[in-house]
Amino acid sequence: MGRVVALNSHDERLETASRWIVRMDKGLSAEEEAVLHEWMRADPKNAEVILSMTKNWDEMDDLGRLAEIFPTRHTNRNRRRRVAWTGGLATAAVLVVVAAVLWLPFSGPGATDPALSASVPMIYETTIGEQATAILADGSIVVLNTNSRLGVAYSDQIRILRLERGEIHVEVAQDTERPFSVVAGDHVLQALGTAFSVQIIQDQQIELVVTEGRVIVSVHTGSSDPTPTIQQLSQSSGNVVAAGEEIVLGAPNESITPVSAEEIEVKLAWREGRLVFRGETLEEALAEVERYTTVEFVFLEQKLKTQVVTGRFRAGDVDSLLAALRLNFDIVAERADDGRVLLSSL
Repeated sequence: MGRVVALNSHDERLETASRWIVRMDKGLSAEEEAVLHEWMRADPKNAEVILSMTKNWDEMDDLGRLAEIFPTRHTNRNRRRRVAWTGGLATAAVLVVVAAVLWLPFSGPGATDPALSASVPMIYETTIGEQATAILADGSIVVLNTNSRLGVAYSDQIRILRLERGEIHVEVAQDTERPFSVVAGDHVLQALGTAFSVQIIQDQQIELVVTEGRVIVSVHTGSSDPTPTIQQLSQSSGNVVAAGEEIVLGAPNESITPVSAEEIEVKLAWREGRLVFRGETLEEALAEVERYTTVEFVFLEQKLKTQVVTGRFRAGDVDSLLAALRLNFDIVAERADDGRVLLSSL
């Protein structure tokens, strides 16, 4: 873990504290404890935030570790699960938590706390070029891609995610008492012991790729309420997408098709901050690159659009991409004052 210094931003301080708490659960080395010690002493607010997080959510083990650095006061022994944000994949970006909190209480099925019997919606959001990971209250893991917005509503009865824009990959924690559903557009995708990706693409079509388990697909007839009640969906012929399959919901030729392990690796390369092209046209490749940057590419010659692109690129690294285009395709780029990149032949 790199050297940690005092942070001025409250959001960054919360992000750093949540990282430390996640790391403490795995165990800190002597060197990491020294770095944590330094970070907490660098600014009193740092110590205040991390101590508040651990005490508010009854993390006895973490408080015990922190007690070696700063004295702690009264805590109780009832532990609860938590939501923790981990770092961005390509840009180490901090996600924006619109609800202004990083922690969502949950005590599981049968909770007696009235506050937990109703869903508690939260909004998670990334900007253009950001990717980040959310560990949800039940242990499910959601990775958000660039420019994505996700609503999360958990209670003792439901687990519902509403994807408003962008793309996510979900690893679902098992909970037989509460179905796990993703609402995207006018469709509901319900997990059956599953890992899968969902992307809202052109014309509000929904691309679903299942990497583990199965996903039931259904039409969502409810309102735009961010916390709808969705019960366990019934399985039938044609509405279950299994591991190694994909479907584009809303497409003219909507059907379940197989997808190879290699194709899945390409589709999910964004989780590691990479874009992989395997024979796409330059027009298609640059349209994908534009999702990760504010740059707009303009072809000054139509013939350039059909050039075939193969290779791996860092998401958002426009300079390296342009250098590759010049080297391999004799395509030169000129940056206009309005931020556009104009492409032409040498």
